[in-house]
Amino acid sequence: MSEEGITAERRSEERDTAERRRQSRDVFVEFRDVTKSYGTKEVLKGASLKIYRGEVVVILGASGTGKSVTLRNILGLEAPDSGAVIVEGEDITNLPEEELYRVRKKFGMLFQSGALFDSMNVFDNVAYPLREHSELTEEDLTRVVKEKLEMVNLPDAEHLMPVDLSGGMRKRVGLARSIVLDPKMILYDEPTTGLDPITSHKINELIVTLQSKLSVTSVVVTHDIQSAFSIGDRIAFLNEGIFEWVGTMEEARDSDHPVLREFLQTSAVMAAQPTK
Repeated sequence: MSEEGITAERRSEERDTAERRRQSRDVFVEFRDVTKSYGTKEVLKGASLKIYRGEVVVILGASGTGKSVTLRNILGLEAPDSGAVIVEGEDITNLPEEELYRVRKKFGMLFQSGALFDSMNVFDNVAYPLREHSELTEEDLTRVVKEKLEMVNLPDAEHLMPVDLSGGMRKRVGLARSIVLDPKMILYDEPTTGLDPITSHKINELIVTLQSKLSVTSVVVTHDIQSAFSIGDRIAFLNEGIFEWVGTMEEARDSDHPVLREFLQTSAVMAAQPTK
């Protein structure tokens, strides 16, 4: 089946089946009244959110509202000032660093820039987490790296250096590296920033395809509203330090939340999306 076919099938299953949404779902990550400040600047002011296993949650909000801070707290790279972060039923808020190291293995992270090592070729960039965190033989390591590069449609790019890659290719290499340890959740920080519309579309289709193939849970931070509606199952709208609105994409279109509505209308998302 083509990527477009997978996308259409997934959208039909995930978004248009009311019965599926009524089914009880397993919470993978939960924020409970999380606060986080930097000096006198209070960023998160009691943020609460449940992320269910197997879904794609898109975090929307204006710049500086705490979207990336949310990702860092999920990863345990920062700890809340108060409240709790729960990962698969485990409160990670006050875990020591050696325990957080264990928790972080559950996650893959695609950074905004791709965050590749400029001195390493594509193969070694993708292989890096395996060399650091596994005991695979070189033969098995090579097999896994090739498999992940094929998943992101870069089967012949192993020898290339980051300087030789386009922006979209850098993102795809970063994505291959983020999934090389088979994480349970993938975190995306602005995956389409700086890309042209055609490349952005390809990245969006890749996110949906990987979601289907790997059965992972995903959290996507983005300013790209068209991207959000093409890949997301639910929107979590972060405003003034709290998740003021959480719901499906269809519910977002019909929402009367004034700030969310203005946010979407400014991006012309209502006109751009297909009618129901």
